[in-house]
Amino acid sequence: MKYDVVVMGGGLAGLICGIRLTQSGLSCAIVSAGQNALHFSSGSLDLLTHLPDGQVAEKPLLMLDALSQQAPMHPYSLIGSSKVAELAHMAQTILQQSGMRLKGSCEENHYRITPLGHKRMTWLSPESVPTAALHQKMDVGKIAVVGIEGFLDFQPQMVADQLQREGLQSSSHYVHLPLLDRLRENPSEFRAINIARWLDRPENMAQIVEEIAPLVADADTIFMPACIGLDSEEPMLELQKRLGKSLYLLPTLPPSLLGIRLHETLLRQFRRQGGIVMPGDKVTSVNYVGSRIESIQTRNHGDISLKAAQFVLATGSFFNNGLVAKFDRVYEPLMNLDLCEISERAKWTNKEFFASQPYMAFGVQTDSQLRGHKNGDAIENLYVAGAVLGGFDPLTQGCGAGVSMISALYVANEIVNEFEKSKVKQAEVAQ
Repeated sequence: MKYDVVVMGGGLAGLICGIRLTQSGLSCAIVSAGQNALHFSSGSLDLLTHLPDGQVAEKPLLMLDALSQQAPMHPYSLIGSSKVAELAHMAQTILQQSGMRLKGSCEENHYRITPLGHKRMTWLSPESVPTAALHQKMDVGKIAVVGIEGFLDFQPQMVADQLQREGLQSSSHYVHLPLLDRLRENPSEFRAINIARWLDRPENMAQIVEEIAPLVADADTIFMPACIGLDSEEPMLELQKRLGKSLYLLPTLPPSLLGIRLHETLLRQFRRQGGIVMPGDKVTSVNYVGSRIESIQTRNHGDISLKAAQFVLATGSFFNNGLVAKFDRVYEPLMNLDLCEISERAKWTNKEFFASQPYMAFGVQTDSQLRGHKNGDAIENLYVAGAVLGGFDPLTQGCGAGVSMISALYVANEIVNEFEKSKVKQAEVAQ
């Protein structure tokens, strides 16, 4: 099988890269081993919230030059501040075109409300998630935080207490939904995704409204756990309409409905544009000819090679086994690519639990074009994108999703340019 591009990894970076490539008319296949980090995410997307020295980045695009000074190997620094700004706007456009209803701007971060009621800075959030502008108090009136009886992944009292500390009027409530009684008998199955499959059924909407309405009679706004609207926002919007009040969803413990919905939306867009997805598959070997990759083999395709002119590595970090850590070493398992400088084992972690952990910045070392290197030499047709890259801490710097999307779009544009140059050369030869 032959494609223009094969992307190894079906997470946020792989899908965004694939969408951009197919948008440009290239044939693209994504090899995806299984669940990715989006299934465990809040559904909100960070661009940059803090510099390595701890300085807050309220307007992330204006902090990129300072970031380059402090972290010259950060993917944003390698790409360049002007290009990052351009690609951030492109990412917003692609997400919107894919059908995501998001609020926020790369010009200025905003706060989203966490499952504990705290405010956390971010770039883009689903419209169904409660947010607040920087340095402004939420103007939502009296809030009723409604939990589901027996659902242990969301504690409405904790949320309401924190909102009160923020100066907001809030109260907590539990709703008992008889339609969930059978599911409730098995606590291990009483999770957000399984609950949503029941709450999303149109025939259950009347009962849901009947149970919730008396609890929120005095409220102006309702906060609920994200346990409704698995495939689309329609059930949540219908519930909001029937209750006659503003309704917002707070992300829960994984698996996250909001994260899964983001993944499924991007996956549908990639397929709509002609992209091929190979789910549940895994790259087993990479075949080289000189300094280029000729083809790859996968677990499900056996002896059938996947050939392409260009390849993208977007296999994620430790969580997805894109990087592997042994007691005395860290390595990239697929091609044993060069990694950024890694200190001795004793310095991999920081004793302060909430401090930046050095191992979070481990990853593949690339050149300024984000091409992977092996034994010091660039692999000409291999680009690297997403969490497998080194040089950044996605947690303390608040840039995980941003790095995934920005690097993916940068790589995709580099590949598109390569194909355009090739077409020009072929035309010149033909003449």
